[in-house]
Amino acid sequence: MGPLAGFRIIEFAGIGPAPMAAMLFADLGASVIRLDRIEPSDLGVDMPRRFSLLARSRPSVAVDIKHPDGLALAADLIGRADGLIEGFRPGTMERLGLGPEMALKRNPRLVYGRMTGWGQSGPLAQAAGHDLNYLALTGALAAIGRAGAKPTPPLNLAADFGGGALYLAFGMACAMLEAQRSGKGQIVDAAMTEGAASLMTIFYGLYAAGLHRLERGTNLLDSGSAIYDTYECADGACIAIAPIELKFRKVLFERLGLPYTKDDGAALRGKLEALFKTRTRDEWCALLEGTDACFAPVLTMAEAPHHSHNVARGSFVEIDGVLQPGPAPRFSRTPAGRPTPPQARGEGSRTALLEWGIAATRIDALLAGGVLGEPQAPPVTAD
Repeated sequence: MGPLAGFRIIEFAGIGPAPMAAMLFADLGASVIRLDRIEPSDLGVDMPRRFSLLARSRPSVAVDIKHPDGLALAADLIGRADGLIEGFRPGTMERLGLGPEMALKRNPRLVYGRMTGWGQSGPLAQAAGHDLNYLALTGALAAIGRAGAKPTPPLNLAADFGGGALYLAFGMACAMLEAQRSGKGQIVDAAMTEGAASLMTIFYGLYAAGLHRLERGTNLLDSGSAIYDTYECADGACIAIAPIELKFRKVLFERLGLPYTKDDGAALRGKLEALFKTRTRDEWCALLEGTDACFAPVLTMAEAPHHSHNVARGSFVEIDGVLQPGPAPRFSRTPAGRPTPPQARGEGSRTALLEWGIAATRIDALLAGGVLGEPQAPPVTAD
């Protein structure tokens, strides 16, 4: 099910944005094989596989690609794929013998997706980094935070997932569409730094026009405005208001029983802080939610899946006992199917390879030789 049904993607397992891009493809119907290492890498995280949600909706094939037979298997899968996703440092895939030159020679229609922080070239290309570093280089991190405070890390949403996974998936989808017309694949060089910078496009325009100040917490959308912020309620919970347009601001003031004013500075902020502390969050929801006041309760991850709107939309799903966001966006004619749980390392080694046309005898030989791995059965204990 899903609009990408029929497309085949091979994913070289990593962390962060590359797995999320693969999840997006898998959620929307593509046949994705995740090539895991035989042995897990040491990430300092000990977590049952069913909670590794970015690995959902696709089989795990555990393979030793440093072994000649494992390398040959990976090359054969590349020859059958529409797209490839890798998130290693520049040059790693080339050293493994699986770089773009080899891949496109074997499969001229292949879209070779490369996910890095800094890009495939440039003076920082080989440097280690994480979301916060990439975001710092774009001007975005310096713009996030309250007045007088240092920049605030916005989780790892903006560079890893927004500027990384989404741009990689969109870029690959574009290249796969083009390949259907031209018959030629290509390399998609997705850098988290450049994706995060792209997300800042509107703010660079506002800054160039003199409409956005460099000082944090002094602009309309960065907590500098009293009518675009969060407020604490009587019960300690918070609400968010954002009536940017004047017509929506009037609705808020009418509902709050305040005289309308265009002021959105410290005086109004003080009034709103005092007012919102007079009632609980639920009481403010009863008065404001669903109106044009541009209002919402600030929900925790424990609360959000149970909000009536999210429940009505089916925004969250429970898979293998784990509540999690469902596939997005929605499609009217080719809806996405229900996600499947993340597989244990190597759980799909046999069935997935059979579905991709690898002979059963070859799979058996690879398993017997330790080139492929399957999950080990738990030890049997006597009562």
